[in-house]
Amino acid sequence: MSLIKMKVLVTGGAGFIGSNLVDRLLKDGHEVTVIDNESSDANENFYWHPKAKNYKYDVTDYKSTRSLYDGVEKVFHLAAEARIQPCIENPLKAVHTNVLGTATVLQCSREAGVGRVMYSSTSAAYGVKNTPPLVETMSNDCLNPYSVTKTAGEEMCKMYSKLFGLETVIFRYFNVYGERQPLKGQYAPVIGIFLRQRAAGEPMTIVGDGDQRRDFTHVSDVVEANVLASQFSPPQYTIQNEIEYRAWEWGQTYNIGTGKNHSVNEIATLMGGKTTPIPARIGESRITLANASKANIQLGWNPKVSLEVWIAEHK
Repeated sequence: MSLIKMKVLVTGGAGFIGSNLVDRLLKDGHEVTVIDNESSDANENFYWHPKAKNYKYDVTDYKSTRSLYDGVEKVFHLAAEARIQPCIENPLKAVHTNVLGTATVLQCSREAGVGRVMYSSTSAAYGVKNTPPLVETMSNDCLNPYSVTKTAGEEMCKMYSKLFGLETVIFRYFNVYGERQPLKGQYAPVIGIFLRQRAAGEPMTIVGDGDQRRDFTHVSDVVEANVLASQFSPPQYTIQNEIEYRAWEWGQTYNIGTGKNHSVNEIATLMGGKTTPIPARIGESRITLANASKANIQLGWNPKVSLEVWIAEHK
């Protein structure tokens, strides 16, 4: 597919997923602006690409960031307080970053005439009352401040589309892993923690009984979903009963997951090495498993990276 070169903006673009996306966008020839305040304490490093226009600002800071949206065609909003347990410990920070931050991104985009905003949300929205595989039509079951604030951002995206005509696309990611994943602290993603512990010769810490299952999705597949959504041309209308038609509605939600899941114990076995138990945590789902058929049908997205193969190559 030939790509039209665009001016794009990535929030959280020096972090894990964001920096991988920035690399891809620059490789595709786009002009990229990055906003990141380096607030994540799980990152050992931040990845500022030298070919991007980089700004160390907070996305909630309207005054400092507003002008950066001028002339931008697409915005990829990944900046967030992105881990469950720290959000439980500090709900006010979660609300400030995830709710006010998203509102600021959307308002700046609206005022600047941005063409489309891709919003990174979470499968944590499904909670425990929904039976996997999880589909976008299920009701929310938010168990913690993280999922509450991220789904609030989803609702704001839908509202900005309906009320102001801003094109928005919402992604619900399922346990992203891969290159540049956070490694620091006890609340980093489990694959990053295991790699760090294994490299240090320490036993891998198993939370609770280790039978909780997660749908692990590689960061390159998440990046591909964002790129596809930024290029997506929706149908103009849908025929109903040969008479009625319905205009395409922006603010659509898409699961980004593989449709396979693994227990924490299985991940430890794939890694190989000693393990040690630590207490279970509150506010977390027991099982996640994506039904990503909507992303496949509408966006043409398919996950390509196998968790088993990736671990074998990186452990």
